[in-house]
Amino acid sequence: MSAPARPHAFTRRQSLVLLVLLGAGFLLALDFSILNVALPEIGAGVGLSNADLPWIAAAYALPAAGFTLLFGRLADLLGRRRVFLGGMVLLICASALGGLATTPEVLLTARVLQGLAAAMSTPAALSLLTTEFDEGAARDRVLGFNGAILSGGFTVGALVGGALVSLISWRAAFLINLPVALAILVLTPGLVAASRVPHRPVLDVPGALTVTGGLLAGVYAIIEQDWRWGLAGILLLAAFVVVELRATAPLVPLRILRRPTVRWGNGAGLVLFSMETAAIFLMTIYVQQSIGLSPVITGLVFGIPGLAAVSAGILAGRFLGAFGTRRGLVTGMVVQGVATLPLAFVGTDRTALLLIVPALLVGFFGHVTAIVAYTVAGTSGLPDDQQGLATGLTSMTQQVAITVGIPILGSLAATQATSQSGLRLALVIDAAVVVVGAGLVWHGLRPRTLTTNGPSAPAQPADPYVHVSTEGLS
Repeated sequence: MSAPARPHAFTRRQSLVLLVLLGAGFLLALDFSILNVALPEIGAGVGLSNADLPWIAAAYALPAAGFTLLFGRLADLLGRRRVFLGGMVLLICASALGGLATTPEVLLTARVLQGLAAAMSTPAALSLLTTEFDEGAARDRVLGFNGAILSGGFTVGALVGGALVSLISWRAAFLINLPVALAILVLTPGLVAASRVPHRPVLDVPGALTVTGGLLAGVYAIIEQDWRWGLAGILLLAAFVVVELRATAPLVPLRILRRPTVRWGNGAGLVLFSMETAAIFLMTIYVQQSIGLSPVITGLVFGIPGLAAVSAGILAGRFLGAFGTRRGLVTGMVVQGVATLPLAFVGTDRTALLLIVPALLVGFFGHVTAIVAYTVAGTSGLPDDQQGLATGLTSMTQQVAITVGIPILGSLAATQATSQSGLRLALVIDAAVVVVGAGLVWHGLRPRTLTTNGPSAPAQPADPYVHVSTEGLS
């Protein structure tokens, strides 16, 4: 008797597709974090003042958050592979420009272009994964790998960034993208099939303009804490809703948001990313300024637990298969929230590391598990021709969250007289938001059954956006 086949084994081609697309995800995650430790050197290299250094991050974050949903939908309309390859080409050009920059204007332009490249490539790559692998255990496993790779990319970026700056130059943090992106650009056409567009694409231009403008204005308002831009963002997003309700070919069919998995999955993602990003930022500042750790030791303090937590992404697919997406998502959120709470009460001597490192490890593990579950929830139950939209929503949620979490909790911390009391207030609120969010998600993703008006009522056609399958959610 022959041995049973390995469950969910991938073909050779699927393994190569995974290598290329996950490699792109790793590169984009690395690109987001690699410059953080090099900001002072970059500023000095191009003549950017210390007060303007945050714009190196904001110039990337604004287009990445504002355009992701648009490019996710364009991937459905114009072809996922085409949009993905376009993003890789733009990333190559932007990275070369950044590596050669000698003025603030050129550097910030390169960062804007890198953000646009991320907005193009991230949802396109994720939708290529979700359409390549069937919904269920195989896709859950793949999305688990994707979560592990993203976590690894963010962590390695922080570690590699410091090494590159110390050994070579800050320019290497830009130029390191070139060989990897070129390899992906060469390999992708022969491995990844082009998606078929069944009809001539029609772009909802008013919808694209209003949602992109609204997101840009809203994120900018939070970064700059300017209520006028916030009001403009709210008005544009309200106009977007009106446009979509009347459009014959809407950019975002609003019925998709009636699906609880999409609505609550993305809500969970917003909480997960905003709170964890803010917590890491606050702790990074605290351990250097209050405990007195060097940048290299700080990188190890956060990097080692981060690399260890990569295993959560690998295990998450199996966990979700055994216990369901709903339990996996809520469990990961609770673990993240509970592990954040002890960080609020650390002292100022180096013995605090005995608490910080284990708490980070447990929190990162829960965070990565929840990331995989929220991606599964946000992309499940939808047809292939809307996977770009679904992955655009999940990617937009991620980009917006990591952009707004830091200024919100940073402002709360700044209201206190000392750094320790500010850290305590911000992290207690952080933990509370995540745990309360977990409770709301548990309720929102509860199994539902459709009922009729009575035993003799005629059968109603199922609306794919309203019907909720309980498979994987219980």
